[in-house]
Order: sequence, then C-alpha cells, then structure tokens
Amino acid sequence: MEELRILVINNHGQFCHLIHRTVRDLDMDTSIVPNTTSVEKILAEKPDGLIFSGGPSLERGGLYEQYAKELDIPILGICLGHQLIAHAYGGSTGAGSHGGYAAVDVEVVEENDILKGLGPRISTWASHGDEVTELPPGFLKLARSDICAIEAMKHPDKPLYGIQWHPEVAHTDKGEELFMNFFDVCANYNK
Repeated sequence: MEELRILVINNHGQFCHLIHRTVRDLDMDTSIVPNTTSVEKILAEKPDGLIFSGGPSLERGGLYEQYAKELDIPILGICLGHQLIAHAYGGSTGAGSHGGYAAVDVEVVEENDILKGLGPRISTWASHGDEVTELPPGFLKLARSDICAIEAMKHPDKPLYGIQWHPEVAHTDKGEELFMNFFDVCANYNK
C-alpha cells in the first residue's frame, strides 16, 4: 500500500503514542497533533486520514466537533475518539457497567469497511468506563459485545468510524488488520 499521511489527534490518552507508533510501524507518514489545532492547520498538513485517540474525558476533547463535521477526510475514533464522534452527531454516551481495562469479546455484526475480514468475533482490550449508549441518528452499528451494545459504528454517508476497543495494543487480535482496513478507506476516498 502507498504511504499515506495520517494524523493522530491527541486527546490526552495514555495510548496516543502507541497509536502513533503502530501507524508508523505500518509504514505510514504520521504525526501527533494537539486536539486544539485549527481546522486550517490540519488541512495544511494534507492528511489522508485522522485518528482520534482515546483520552480521559469529553471535556478535554478539543475541536473534535469541527474535525468530525468540517473535514472531508476519513476519521477513525478509538475509545474516547469513538465517543467524541457520537457526541458530534447527536448520539449519547455514559458510564459503562464494566469500567477499567479488560479483555472483551466483540461480535462483528456488520463487516463494513474497517471490520472487513475480521469477524465474526474479535478478542479485544477495551475500557468501558464510558461508552456510546445511543447511536447518533442514521449511524450504523458495526459491532457489539455482551457488556456494550455499541462497540463500533459508522456514519451512514461519510467515512467516519468509531470503535470502543484499542486496536493498537498487543492484547487485541487483528488490530493491525483493522488499521490496514482504515488505511485502505483513506487511500480510496475521493479517488
């Protein structure tokens, strides 16, 4: 696959640098940028895609709503990033019944784009301290688990994806495949 420019939006999460390293190790041109970077500066970087990292709270989400609504490029939200996309489009989030990091068996219900070839089940590492509790209007549910109804989702028309689990950690099966599927979306968008 061609080298793409992927920006990792830093939402102050403990795995932000691991996401960056994983993307770099998959031979992509990548940088970490603060979540307060203007849309104009993001566009000046000419990114092929964005990844919203996890983080501690929605209140520290920066300019996520502008990025999710104004940028016409693929976006993958991981953990808090997933929740930020849901918030930007009118979904709901709340405390999960299982907080803290743990192994979670995820059922793929729709192998759409980023989950292509990964189902029917994936063993993942995830935190459910907070989670998406209600899909934004029109969004498609891509995955679920026994502890969370919305483990992954997709915008109905735009290349916006959210996943609750962490594909960048070794405890998650098929994490690199998920990133490669996202890069494939980025490579083929607007072409």
